[in-house]
Amino acid sequence: MEVKPLTINPFKIMHLNLIALNCRYSHSCLAIFYLRNELEKHLSCRTTLNQFTINDPYYETLLRLSGSDASYLLFSVYIWNADYVERLVRDLYQTRPGLAIILGGPQAPAIKDLPESCSVVHGEIEGVGNKFYQDLAEGTLDRSYEAVSGQPFSSPYRQDDFDFALKDRNIYYESSRGCPFACAYCLSATSRGICTIDLAQLKDEVGRIIVHRPKLLKFVDRTFNADAQRTLAIWRFLADLEGATMFHFEISPDLFNEEMFAFLEKLPPGKFQFEIGIQSSNQETLAAVNRKMDLKLAKNNISRLTAMGNVHLHLDLIIGLPFETKKSFARSVNFVFSLQPQYVQMGLLKILPDTPISKKMPEYGLVHCQNPPYQVTSTNWLSHKELSHLYWLGECIEAFYNNRYFRYFFSYIHKIEADFFHFFEELLSFCQERDFFQRAKTQKFLNALLVEFTGRRNTGNSAPKVSFLLELLIFDWLSCGHRQLPEELHADSLNIFRNTIWQKMPANAPGLYSHQERNEFFKKGMFFSFSARLLAETGVAGNNGKEGYVCFLPRRKKGIFKHFEAIYLGEYDINN
Repeated sequence: MEVKPLTINPFKIMHLNLIALNCRYSHSCLAIFYLRNELEKHLSCRTTLNQFTINDPYYETLLRLSGSDASYLLFSVYIWNADYVERLVRDLYQTRPGLAIILGGPQAPAIKDLPESCSVVHGEIEGVGNKFYQDLAEGTLDRSYEAVSGQPFSSPYRQDDFDFALKDRNIYYESSRGCPFACAYCLSATSRGICTIDLAQLKDEVGRIIVHRPKLLKFVDRTFNADAQRTLAIWRFLADLEGATMFHFEISPDLFNEEMFAFLEKLPPGKFQFEIGIQSSNQETLAAVNRKMDLKLAKNNISRLTAMGNVHLHLDLIIGLPFETKKSFARSVNFVFSLQPQYVQMGLLKILPDTPISKKMPEYGLVHCQNPPYQVTSTNWLSHKELSHLYWLGECIEAFYNNRYFRYFFSYIHKIEADFFHFFEELLSFCQERDFFQRAKTQKFLNALLVEFTGRRNTGNSAPKVSFLLELLIFDWLSCGHRQLPEELHADSLNIFRNTIWQKMPANAPGLYSHQERNEFFKKGMFFSFSARLLAETGVAGNNGKEGYVCFLPRRKKGIFKHFEAIYLGEYDINN
């Protein structure tokens, strides 16, 4: 869209305060950077970027905004912050009645009964016409403005953004807008078509970002691998970049080809992270929400990715979709866990205004919260009690499974439990008896619960299984870098093992230490004796049938989880 000069007083410099309310401090808001650039392109103005979180003290946020000397406050409104923004707008209107407020973003139109001083921009800021900027400069804003979609866009970041506005935050980047699919629960269903940037532009923009060494760069493209050749070209470029930045992509699991797999097999661990929306394994459910996916192909492709072990896999399910009963959802949970991802998210269906599914609420019996984020509370197929149970099950999975604390424990559970849904139902019931959701989810607390749960669940003839599961928890605990074992995991044994090994290890151990480094090695290392079965299960030692000592050193392994390095000391024949 051509930018034409406006008839605005060049000596009048407005101050515009651009406001984001993120979910947490580590997040950033891509939209306000786009907004800043467009405002400064069209107007003589000074912009200030403010990134708060929805967990900040409300009154302090209100005071900071009401005390601003800006001519306008411009809010970026999303499903997670709409209630917070609405509350701020109403209180700001009472505190400073003359303050002009502009709302934009996908959830802005859903805020009703706004004060007269509020305006709403519908659509992408690049497509807003000159009248908006003319009215902004003259202080005569209309109540709403419509943008033309599909306009060219480029990365909005400036180099000094990384020194302040983006410092220590996740960085978001889009190489395309739009989605090739039209899932009934998604706002993408209301607009079709994809707009992409060319590869030369992407390489230049990402190259400028990577110079600042962000920990995570999230591509927000809705289906990143929709175009296989373009995807591969970008992946190859990113793989050649130096640095420890991880790249995150939203991926459709049935859109891989052999060339992609050949490339990914050679990728170093920790470089890529895939978020994969399965949503349901129930074909009737997928058809009802227009979610097109070849589940058999998806399962095969994800299994191949899992076997590679170098890409972090985040799989999503949605609770409350049409035709999804508790029984069918249990099958979806087991389907996802059979693929052994590193992260499983069970999110609630959200009935977003103006989406196709919102128009079928009576037909599907969808009952949902009246305010954003509009979470479903019951359906024709799930009573409120059943849906509540599934929600807490998801929270239980979030606490125990979706972290690096118990990776070897759950890797073994994958092998011995065919019904993961039932396993977590039992764990959930056990936790609810202990007011689990009212307590801090520290690793120590979670570990203590798993120790007790394991012992209670496996009784009688299962004593050997209990012993091995506890041994796995010890290995997990030490792999996370702890210097002491908790009481429930034989806390007194570490010093005994250290003293035993100190006496038996040689003065020089090539590959571990020289005689000058021996004291430092024993000072920093943590030592434990494990069974042959444990050593084989964790891959620390081969299937030699011998138990042995392991040293955990305070240096992280390369890989998805970056656990602390575990070194098998069996070659020194300490047991004899």
